[in-house]
Amino acid sequence: MGLIWTIIIGFLAGIVAKWIMPGKNEPSGFILTTILGIVGAMVATYLGQAIGWYQAGQGAGFIGAVVGALILLAIYGMIAKRSQG
Repeated sequence: MGLIWTIIIGFLAGIVAKWIMPGKNEPSGFILTTILGIVGAMVATYLGQAIGWYQAGQGAGFIGAVVGALILLAIYGMIAKRSQG
């Protein structure tokens, strides 16, 4: 059941992140949005543990997942701009 919740929270975090930072050059679709949110949660967890906000084994919450997804969208946007010329 934990994996299903991770996917649901990841999808919702990806939707919110794409709503906050819309753009033409960003990934779209259900699967990419879900992956964006899940990886965003992982990024937020890693950064939060490195900074000391979260204990070992403690994950980021929904807001952290959205912030992580926004970071990934910003990085993706910079890479997409650079590859277009």
